[in-house]
Amino acid sequence: MRPDARPGWGLLAALASRDLWHDRQVSLCIVAALVAVIAPLLLLFGLKHGVVLQLRGELLDDPRNLEIRLLGNHDLDRAWFAHLAAQPGVGFVMPLTRSLNTQADLARDSQRFVADAEVIPSGPGDPLLGTRLAPPEGDRVLLSASAARRLEVGAGERIRLAVLRKLDGNSERGQRELTVAGVLPETAFSRPALLVPLDLLVAMEDFRDGFAVPALGFAAGRAPPPRERYARARVYAGSLDDVAPLAAWLEGQRIETGTRLREIESVKAVDRVLGLIFAVIAWTAAIGCVASLAGAFLANIDRKRKDLALLRLLGFRRIAVGAYVMVQAALLTSLAFALGYLAYLAGSTVFNRALGANLAADAFVCRLENLHILLAFASALLIAILVAAVGGYRAIHIQPAESLRDL
Repeated sequence: MRPDARPGWGLLAALASRDLWHDRQVSLCIVAALVAVIAPLLLLFGLKHGVVLQLRGELLDDPRNLEIRLLGNHDLDRAWFAHLAAQPGVGFVMPLTRSLNTQADLARDSQRFVADAEVIPSGPGDPLLGTRLAPPEGDRVLLSASAARRLEVGAGERIRLAVLRKLDGNSERGQRELTVAGVLPETAFSRPALLVPLDLLVAMEDFRDGFAVPALGFAAGRAPPPRERYARARVYAGSLDDVAPLAAWLEGQRIETGTRLREIESVKAVDRVLGLIFAVIAWTAAIGCVASLAGAFLANIDRKRKDLALLRLLGFRRIAVGAYVMVQAALLTSLAFALGYLAYLAGSTVFNRALGANLAADAFVCRLENLHILLAFASALLIAILVAAVGGYRAIHIQPAESLRDL
């Protein structure tokens, strides 16, 4: 080595790791102390995240939790619908006719029929469709699971829609043949229902109002005027957090609404309570871990003052000696986190099997995302390095001469 040469960082890291192996009993004690903090915190946060995510998933699986129901009939024009669709948090908007005109009889034959089934206008983005079903179009419609069971039909089969009216004292029956394009999941809509394009529902209302509706078999009479206004609307929020603000906006428009805010708020309350519990335990554990690490690292530095002084004597700069202490802290923390993560995997498997026995097959009660693991590792590493930096500050003031005093 040239007289002006300085030891490199690779040599520093090698010496730090060899020193830890030489004092492996002390190193294992520090690692065990870290694992005792990291593993329970990972399990606790995994339970918190898993339970809340499971509850939110169950809410999202039921589209009714995202629905804001407009109570009563109103006078809503196209400008109002455009204004509503422009509001933040709106997931789906569809005009709706008067409530009395959203029912019809469905039949496959004389033995299989459904009286007064709900007729619901649908389109792209409808939460009832999920990701698997295409929206209804033309004569292709969708059935709810209960309606499909009662009619004993499936995708590709034909059904008949019938609408009754009284006009000039005579009872008239409008009919239309429809093709079942698909069946909604059981959880999407529990009552017998038919999802149709909006123009078919408008035709049903025009028919009941006495107009000529060729789509239902009645071409004679007055043609219906162009539809510019609707009595109600189907409104869905984009997320659970958007339900309350959107309902408040509608009520600000003097429209009374109905929502499932109570169920949503109960999940949020569970999230807040679990978050508070986790925060208290996490901060308590972190403070204890910092105190333990500080004591361990400072005591280790005092015990190795001569070794650190020897490093200075061999040509390591002050900053390199400080980094030597922090490299050891990073190595110990990385090993401890790896062992703590393995303990978390074992514990989460036990929780998911024992506590999730009564849940669905894909359900879980303890789960962490990859991002959570990376953030936890970065936090643990940062805390350990900051604590080691205090010891490193003391280490850089050790004089090289201290290594010679006992010779």
